[in-house]
Amino acid sequence: MLAARTGTMGNKNAEEVLKLRKQSVHSLGSRERPLKSSSENGKESRARAGQPQQHAWRLALLRELEMNWYLRVCELSHEYTIAYTTGMPHRNLGKSGLRVSCLGLGTWVTFGGQISDEVAEQLMTIAYESGVNLFDTAEVYAAGKAEVILGNILKKKGWRRSSLVITTKLYWGGKAETERGLSRKHIIEEIVRAMTHVINQGMAMYWGTSRWSAMEIMEAYSVARQFNMIPPVCEQAEYHLFQREKVEVQLPELYHKIGVGAMTWSPLACGIISGKYGNGVPESSRAALKCYQWLKEKIISEEGRKQQVKLKDLSPIAERLGCTLPQLAVAWCLRNEGVSSVLLGSSNPEQLIENLGAIQVLPKMTSHIVNEIDNILGNKPYTKKDYRS
Repeated sequence: MLAARTGTMGNKNAEEVLKLRKQSVHSLGSRERPLKSSSENGKESRARAGQPQQHAWRLALLRELEMNWYLRVCELSHEYTIAYTTGMPHRNLGKSGLRVSCLGLGTWVTFGGQISDEVAEQLMTIAYESGVNLFDTAEVYAAGKAEVILGNILKKKGWRRSSLVITTKLYWGGKAETERGLSRKHIIEEIVRAMTHVINQGMAMYWGTSRWSAMEIMEAYSVARQFNMIPPVCEQAEYHLFQREKVEVQLPELYHKIGVGAMTWSPLACGIISGKYGNGVPESSRAALKCYQWLKEKIISEEGRKQQVKLKDLSPIAERLGCTLPQLAVAWCLRNEGVSSVLLGSSNPEQLIENLGAIQVLPKMTSHIVNEIDNILGNKPYTKKDYRS
């Protein structure tokens, strides 16, 4: 963290560094404001509606000033930063200070199962060199093999650990009753206390939830505040063209109330949106695996056939934007500013490169395009309030 740095940097001493930093933040935080007149006071209530936007703008400006200060002190340029060289946008994970790439790489089904270790290394290398700093796994993925493979690759590549954000999940850990769940025996104690202990011991930096209800997340936050413990910073939730309610209605309220962000998974609905199931279930696809019979049944169901029709109606929009349907689907997820990061799952390098290309489509996701997509889907969730900041 910048505030923790001491000593000298570049050719400047500590006093010069501190002076530069004070100058960079001064213009934002210490401007003198004239007294308001009575007529101006009358407009104050109307101006409050724009306060969330102003707050977001101030945070973005402060972040830019801090970055400019750091680069100036280190005698570097913006061209030095990963975000500039790769074009990968980064967002805060909820209201925490942790910056994550807006696209991450997941390991569900693939690592230790559907793909070889060599392909897994190729995928991680492509992702890392494209600016991805977030890699997600879980102890249950491939019975623990996914975590091992990911760790071995990181060790082999020698990437700076400080440049990476690794997330894992606990619950379905083993066959014995004491090896799964969220008890102290498994992760040291009841959830909030356990996670606070894990963070205090330096085993993790943050903790979040996965597939929890809004009520459960709010309860965890309340317990953390009541007993002076550490609350969750994010929720991992399924989010794609056909699954919208939780991320678009429930999580925005939690974000504005307690700062919990959204890390979403399955942007292609387990491959349904990829277009590969338009004419049945290919033998090489995930739905053809024995353990994914439920996915096959979902695809061939009446609802699944309706979804395929909607995907065909979306294809002209993708063609108009000069992208593929999967790229459009991932960009559609990213257009939601409440989403901190979208986790991609890929079984080959070509697929990953294609999905990473969604970054180039994101600027084209105008309100007109989004409305056009909503009209085709016909599933935009109803909300009484607009929680967008």
